[in-house]
Amino acid sequence: MRSLLKQGFYLGLGAAVSGKEKFEKKVNEMVAKGDVTPSEAKDILNAWVTKGEQTNEEWNEQSRARIKGQMKRLGFVTREEYEQLEARIHRLENRDS
Repeated sequence: MRSLLKQGFYLGLGAAVSGKEKFEKKVNEMVAKGDVTPSEAKDILNAWVTKGEQTNEEWNEQSRARIKGQMKRLGFVTREEYEQLEARIHRLENRDS
């Protein structure tokens, strides 16, 4: 299972690097043709990177939510629930003292 996840990660990473290289090449071609200025090209690349980072964060949030839901369905408690129970036990143990 770990090997499969690692392969998937490397596949995604390779696709991202390849996509970035192709995108940069296309933007550089546009600069060479005079379609955009170097300053505009830099803005385009920065916007593309920013959008990629935002998309990555959205995917991470969605993944966390799915994993949290799966853990809940399997009967695992959250750290918050665990800490609440631990505090409750502590209060009950100290109540008799």
